[in-house]
Amino acid sequence: MVRTYYAMKGYKMKKSHDDEKEEEEEEEVDYDGIPISNPHHQLQTTTTLKSSQPGVIFVLEKASLEVAKVGKSYQLLTSDHKDFLNKHKKSESDYRPDIVHQALLAILDSTLNKAGRVKGLYIRTEKRVLIQLKPQTHLPRTSKRFYGLISQLLQKLSIKDEKTHTKLLRVIKNPVTQYLPVNSHRIGFSSSSNKLIKMNDYVHNFESDRDIVFVVGVMAHGKIEPDYHIDDFVSVSNYSLSAARCTNMICQSLEEKWNII
Repeated sequence: MVRTYYAMKGYKMKKSHDDEKEEEEEEEVDYDGIPISNPHHQLQTTTTLKSSQPGVIFVLEKASLEVAKVGKSYQLLTSDHKDFLNKHKKSESDYRPDIVHQALLAILDSTLNKAGRVKGLYIRTEKRVLIQLKPQTHLPRTSKRFYGLISQLLQKLSIKDEKTHTKLLRVIKNPVTQYLPVNSHRIGFSSSSNKLIKMNDYVHNFESDRDIVFVVGVMAHGKIEPDYHIDDFVSVSNYSLSAARCTNMICQSLEEKWNII
């Protein structure tokens, strides 16, 4: 039987002293608090952002973020856990947390986010665990440190800013729709969509006073199947693109539309 943890409310996991020591040695970092990115700049842009200005919300769907007990410690499963995955008849291609990591970095590093126009960022895992990540969060750049962060998040349910103790990442209750603006326009990305668009032209026609929600898949294969209403499903290329490339295209198009330099 595979022992996994899906961050369900009220579920607490006890660890032995040896397990905690092994995890600490493996991750080489304590994630009880992480710094925010450019705190002074972020505070200024967030404060001066008028409510009348539209923004964008990202929902990253079907992320392969699953924690399991591998050996004596709980770890985020990746394709590197070949022996464990093969033993439990799981496909290595289904465990690609690097995909969501790259997509998140593309969003957080964008000029769009630095200008305060990213109003929300949500991740839904393959097991439908919902994670909220504040746009000012400074994520680890390396995969190893990111995996350690997510492993701790799914066990402790939140990660705080090291100075203000604000929860920068936290597991929250479904459905994701309760956190989306009521009048927002929801767009899903799918390479199988018959509606092929040029991103710059597409966003140019959006209403100036309406927030936009982009739903992007962050899995190795397959397509998103949201259990909530999507206003439009579009394809942005004749070719299969990575989630990081898609989020880059979204950010760049909106930066041009809103004249963000």
